[in-house]
Amino acid sequence: MGTSRCFRLAFLLGSVLMVLLIILYWDDVGALNLYPHDPHDLYPHDPHPHPTSPSSSTPTKPPPRDTEEGRRATPKPPGEEHPLPQVTDSSELEERWRGEEVKREEERVRQAEEEKREEEGRRQEEGRRQEERRRRISHMCSGNGTLEFPGKFRTFDQIPNRELNHLIVDDRHEIIYCYVPKVACTNWKRVMVVLSEGLLAPDGQPYRDPQALPPDLIHNSSLHLTFSKFWRRYGRLSRHLMRVKLQSYTKFLFVRDPFVRLISAFRNKFQQPNEDFYRQFGSVMLRRYGNESGTSRVPESAAEAFEAGIQPSFSEFVRYLLDPQTEQEQPFNEHWRQVYRLCHPCQIHYDFIGTLENLEDDSDQLLRILGLEDQIKFPPSNRNRTAASWERDWFADVPAELRRKLYSLYEPDFELFGYPKPETLLHH
Repeated sequence: MGTSRCFRLAFLLGSVLMVLLIILYWDDVGALNLYPHDPHDLYPHDPHPHPTSPSSSTPTKPPPRDTEEGRRATPKPPGEEHPLPQVTDSSELEERWRGEEVKREEERVRQAEEEKREEEGRRQEEGRRQEERRRRISHMCSGNGTLEFPGKFRTFDQIPNRELNHLIVDDRHEIIYCYVPKVACTNWKRVMVVLSEGLLAPDGQPYRDPQALPPDLIHNSSLHLTFSKFWRRYGRLSRHLMRVKLQSYTKFLFVRDPFVRLISAFRNKFQQPNEDFYRQFGSVMLRRYGNESGTSRVPESAAEAFEAGIQPSFSEFVRYLLDPQTEQEQPFNEHWRQVYRLCHPCQIHYDFIGTLENLEDDSDQLLRILGLEDQIKFPPSNRNRTAASWERDWFADVPAELRRKLYSLYEPDFELFGYPKPETLLHH
């Protein structure tokens, strides 16, 4: 009985001892796994090594110095030679994108404001230029103006109806246009026809594109309502209606350097076969002044004259204009009649005076003033336009005395519309 009890007691103590040994052994193994001496050996793929346990008695090896030798001696963990791009948080990307979008919008706003200021500056400058042109005409037409010319002080009612045939009226848009031949009048007549819807296209609808109008119809007088036709329409009320429209409608005209306009008219009418102008004017010039240039017989037609090489010269054209007999027989043709006689700027106060020298910009500005810039576009201008630089060549055979007389004849146009006196041309 005592032996059995001793055996059980010994077994129990042995079991307890075994358990204690197992616990102690397990504790040592766990410490080895949890706190290794060299973290690179146990975690070869971890780019961020774990710190060494403070309880470890093995000292930590210091990292190699930041030298070329140290960098070569220290191998980089796999994958670190080519690091993956840094992944940015989606909220950070969105914030960055919004910032860039705000910057772009601010730049767009800045550019729009700058363009608006530039446009306002241009319009103010254009307004000042128009005001100066109107002021100049007003001064020249007043009693303070020193230049005298026919019709300067007559009233509008004293202008005969036949002299109002260049004032085209568009009642739909409340516009009055005084056309001046050889000053872009063909294209402005195109615009007026389209605006008034006075001509139907082959499809039965009014023309919408000025360039689509048939060229041979542009100058057909039946397409345009002019002041000279008011008498037939309204009888004794015609003058009253004219005055009402002149007060409320927008009135405009375009002008050009007077001498350059004369050169353009001569080129167009006498340097190419034109039967009407040859019979009415060209043959007259040759008969009056042809003997001095060696012309013995005057051809009957333009075709015959051009075939024989017989044409009036520009010098003969100038002499024809200065000859008192010319206007005794008939008034100047509209292509060389002075602008002040065509458009009567001393009796009609024009709201807009454009120039051929600045045709495109002035036309765009006028269409903006009329509120028509989105409705119609001014047609492209003629690229074969007579240039002001040609004056010296064209007047080379014209004696200086005739040049000065010609200037006196057209001086009102020079002064009224602000064109400089061609001093060099007149004195050399």
